[in-house]
Amino acid sequence: MLYSAQIRAARGLLDWSRDELARRAGLGLSTVQRMERGAGIAQGHAGNLWRLQQTLEAAGVILLPADQSGGPGVRLASGNG
Repeated sequence: MLYSAQIRAARGLLDWSRDELARRAGLGLSTVQRMERGAGIAQGHAGNLWRLQQTLEAAGVILLPADQSGGPGVRLASGNG
């Protein structure tokens, strides 16, 4: 499950603009903007969400799930950043 805040945070860690993320994921800018909007689970077509997640993970982002100790998060894999 991918959260809007995770997308925004991941972009920040990678120092990517929305335009760059959209280009790398092969998505339209407006699609990325919609996915990042608001709180909670990112909204969009499953294929587009999967594509975005794969792009972030390929760049070294680790998506942390929400659990009993806290909400969802992100971090960079060792050697990235």
